[in-house]
Amino acid sequence: MSKTNKAVLLDAATLGDDVSLAAFQQLPLSLEVFDTSEPENVVERCRDAVAIFTNKVVIDESMLSSLPNLHYIGVLATGTNNIDLAACELRGIRVQNIERYSTASVAQHAMALILSLAGSIPAYSRDVENGTWGKSNSFCLLNHPIIELEGKTLLVIGFGDLGKATARLAEAFGMTVLKAAVPGSGTKGNDRVELDKGLKQADVVSLHCPLNESTANLLDQNRLSLMKSTAILINTSRGGLVDECALAKALESGRLGGAGFDVLTEEPPVNGNILLRTSLPNLIVTPHCAWGSLESRQRLINLAAQHYECFLEA
Repeated sequence: MSKTNKAVLLDAATLGDDVSLAAFQQLPLSLEVFDTSEPENVVERCRDAVAIFTNKVVIDESMLSSLPNLHYIGVLATGTNNIDLAACELRGIRVQNIERYSTASVAQHAMALILSLAGSIPAYSRDVENGTWGKSNSFCLLNHPIIELEGKTLLVIGFGDLGKATARLAEAFGMTVLKAAVPGSGTKGNDRVELDKGLKQADVVSLHCPLNESTANLLDQNRLSLMKSTAILINTSRGGLVDECALAKALESGRLGGAGFDVLTEEPPVNGNILLRTSLPNLIVTPHCAWGSLESRQRLINLAAQHYECFLEA
């Protein structure tokens, strides 16, 4: 392997084993692929590399100081919080993320969570599995609430590509969409509703904003208490946007109708999570898989290769 064109993919397992890396083979690179990498592996594996591609491996200043040939880090995700951006800038290392690769997939997942909770589908499915339906005196069960989405109001918090895509799907079901003014985003206007006011009006709330100092615990106990007792909360964005302890209490007490989360504050939840300690019929938690359709993951790889090609041409 030539030292002048060595590249390393540090965590291919995060992309799944059903995607093709053929796009990288078209680049003037000799790519070395690892399924997973621990922080202590990075320097050894990336020594002499000119480019690193990674999804979630942390790359900090101490590692960069030992990689003098590195000139490019391709982040196989939208967020760049795992990379020491300041240290990269000082060393002239280009950091390139990928945007808009999973918009359709995430919006579809958000809508699936809304539909599942509106119809109490998980609860009814469990009733079938545990024999409750078989013991019923009636042909059907109606022991969990079923909400018709047509005519209901969806509040979208974060109206970027993901928020807009989710809104379009909701409108197809006859829902009215409100766009919230997100604190710290600078997005204000006649088409934006003040957040607290929107929370009071909404039948469904869907989070699509980034996690930062202004949005951390954006939906805390006080804001959750503003929501209707029948309302559904959806989060396919970042776990830290919601006070999970307050959410668990609201769900357990019946103060909130339901919640569908694809993200938690710690991922994976190796230390447990309060939302996973209770068995609630009105809670769905999925393992940060909303982005993970085959189409999205393949698009991610292809875009990563295209971005590096553009970098070389520039």
